[in-house]
Amino acid sequence: MLLSPSRPIWSLPREEVVEALQSTAQGLTEQEALSRLERFGANKLPHLKRRPLLLRLVDQMLHFMAILLWVAGALAFAAGTPQLGWAIWGVVLINGCFSFWQDFQAERTLATLARSLPLTAQVWRDGEMRGVAADTLVPGDRVRLEEGERVPADCRLLRSSALLLDLSALTGESQPVPRQADPLPLREGQRPLPAVECANLLLAGTTVASGRGEAMVYATGLETEFGHVAHLTASTRRGISTLEQQVGKIVHTITLVAVSMGMLAFALNWLLVGMGPLESLVFAVGILVANVPEGLLPTVTLALAINVQRMARQQALVRRLSAVETLGSVSVICSDKTGTLTCNRMELEELWLPEETPERRNFLLAGSALCNNARLSGGSSVGDPTEVALVQAAADAGLDVEALRQRHGRLQEVPFDSHRRRMSVVVAWRPGEHGLPPGPATGRVVLTKGAPLEILAQC
Repeated sequence: MLLSPSRPIWSLPREEVVEALQSTAQGLTEQEALSRLERFGANKLPHLKRRPLLLRLVDQMLHFMAILLWVAGALAFAAGTPQLGWAIWGVVLINGCFSFWQDFQAERTLATLARSLPLTAQVWRDGEMRGVAADTLVPGDRVRLEEGERVPADCRLLRSSALLLDLSALTGESQPVPRQADPLPLREGQRPLPAVECANLLLAGTTVASGRGEAMVYATGLETEFGHVAHLTASTRRGISTLEQQVGKIVHTITLVAVSMGMLAFALNWLLVGMGPLESLVFAVGILVANVPEGLLPTVTLALAINVQRMARQQALVRRLSAVETLGSVSVICSDKTGTLTCNRMELEELWLPEETPERRNFLLAGSALCNNARLSGGSSVGDPTEVALVQAAADAGLDVEALRQRHGRLQEVPFDSHRRRMSVVVAWRPGEHGLPPGPATGRVVLTKGAPLEILAQC
């Protein structure tokens, strides 16, 4: 690779991008791709090394509070009350298994991060287009991306056609941003631009909201921006929560009080009351067990578990039970806006017409669905969030969007761009369906949508 910090890839002209990646306009040969795959490694996030399941289960059984209860149970057996001993040990086992299961379920959900990259990609190899496994991509591969596809690796655009990229996986912003292939100016002394702000870069894990493009791969696997995020997630160290600190202090205090009272009772019974050593020991053990709060651990766990379930119903994943209480200690939350504080989707709230009738309402909704490239499929959607919201509104109003598009076929399209700030389509108009008004004699209608000022200027 001939890339350098002094000349980042986003500042290079398209011809120099190919040269810097030591590739060709037709991509790599299969032999060269295999050689680079051995050199750079597979284009995937490595499996995180986790503590074995058995040891993680043991951890739940051997923290300080659990050890205190194990000892209390053993002392209960020694004091001749096996029922109490089994009950205390049962509390520890049930609580440990429950906490382990919660941690295990959270780990499985977090593992979906690695599945955010696509399984296949369209790549030029040996001068021809072919589909390959996404984890075999290497720097220098030339890929083609279509609407709705996820970007398999960090790429530099070579060609684009009305390309909009959904960066919400990296930035939380639901609004797609335009991408173009022209190099960005590099001024002397300028700080390096973040990759998400470079208009000619496509980043792994993001989605093509609309349009299409061809790009050259320059980073794969952990070297991608998505890989950096995954690495930060995996390398974050877990600290002790406020609740764990407070419970730890309480347990230490209770242990000190219980042991002190037991020793005092043993000494008084043996030296002053005149009881034998064994009888004094049994009495002291009884006092020790009585002072151990065996109900504290399940009470705390149950309270946290209830709140974990409440947050799960609000689509919030809590990895560890003790983290729930931490939210109660937060006084300041630093957060981004769109996509972080919202649901990362858009929805049509209100439709306005100067004189609203069912016919005009259906005509407006039908026009918004026809001048639109978004698609609904089952419970999922593909396309620009604004277009998805318009199509969903038409579907919610009872219009069959796919039937509309087949009946009123698109004859021509002028895609949205930053200069026109509007999208226009020419469709074959067949009136009389879905309550739509009659069309012109030619049977063709131009539909357009875009920025209000631009639309009003055409009226």
